[in-house]
Amino acid sequence: MRLTASKLRENIYKVLDTVLETGKPVEIERRGKTLRIVAAEPLAKSKLDLLVKHPKALRCDPEEVVHLDWSSEWRP
Repeated sequence: MRLTASKLRENIYKVLDTVLETGKPVEIERRGKTLRIVAAEPLAKSKLDLLVKHPKALRCDPEEVVHLDWSSEWRP
């Protein structure tokens, strides 16, 4: 996100909350220079939270997959 200093002044708390919630930095343009607001510490997200959802990936009944017998394929 890129803002002018005036827009930052109008929405400072909203901008700060957005940076904290998303972890995405915000760039502020002031007198031809760019400033960046970033979270000092990385957001603590689990690896599962970072996965992209693929709702159409499974094209069958999930119960069919749960009860598959793979024992004949297993080779220790």
